[in-house]
Amino acid sequence: MLSNVAVLVWDEVALFELGVLCEAFGVDRSDDGLPVLDFAVCGVEPGQVRTSLGFGMEVLHGLDRVAEADLVCIPAMGMEGPVPAPVIRALRDAVDRGARVLSVCTGAFALGEAGLLDGREATTHWKHTDELAGRFPLARVVPEVLYVDAGAVITSAGSAAGLDAALHLWREAYGAAAASTVARRMVVPPQRPGGQAQFISRPVPECTSDSLAPLLEWIQGNLGEELSVDLLARQTHMSARTFARRFKEETGTTPYGWILAQRVQVAQALLEQSDRSIEWIASEVGFGNAATLRHHFTRVRGVSPQQYRRTFSCTA
Repeated sequence: MLSNVAVLVWDEVALFELGVLCEAFGVDRSDDGLPVLDFAVCGVEPGQVRTSLGFGMEVLHGLDRVAEADLVCIPAMGMEGPVPAPVIRALRDAVDRGARVLSVCTGAFALGEAGLLDGREATTHWKHTDELAGRFPLARVVPEVLYVDAGAVITSAGSAAGLDAALHLWREAYGAAAASTVARRMVVPPQRPGGQAQFISRPVPECTSDSLAPLLEWIQGNLGEELSVDLLARQTHMSARTFARRFKEETGTTPYGWILAQRVQVAQALLEQSDRSIEWIASEVGFGNAATLRHHFTRVRGVSPQQYRRTFSCTA
């Protein structure tokens, strides 16, 4: 259950990632029909905490408040200084009593120091995944993903990925509709979710180039069609070879990979928001049949379409 959240900070806390956690879990959204979480920012003891920008902030709660939480969050923290021993004890105690812990960005290093990444999949900002793996060799570091849910321990990548992980927890505790409401209030997309324990969500590659943007919009409106490289190349008045090279340069992936990710993402939304059959969804998004949809959805999302729908359907 997600009802009592504590964010644990000490000197060198990064303000944006702290703000992400405050926005995700500390805002009263009861006017939208959502539960109000018991939320607090806590220090090793009440008092001044120095931020990464050099100024101080007043923290009203200490570790006794952390001991009450069913979710303990660690925002991005300085990586060089030692993690305070009371913090390590508090994190271990939280997991031992059945609470969950969530890190954002470099907060994962504190979880590593507490031994909570040992034997678990974990991630952090892509700039620091190699260091995380080097410092904590018993962790199974998964680079270049948004977040990893390893049950008791959830680790997320850079700043925005903390929102994805938070929405995942809202979705897990209160359903897809609640997560969508939180996302709408924060003006962020409710997509890019995780799913079950150790489910890893990868973002759909984006393109900021004006040259391909109209084509990508067209593809999104025609996912149910046969979308060959030759067809797409003709749409852009390029040879197939030039188009494939340009697409990879501007999106970081192949046309096939980009389209596949879009189809899985739209299928996911339809599984959440409609009661249409798996066969119908497969045809609608361009997979052709239910078997092909099951193959790709399970490979990308880690669970079958039926399992995903049972967990996250808004229509139940």
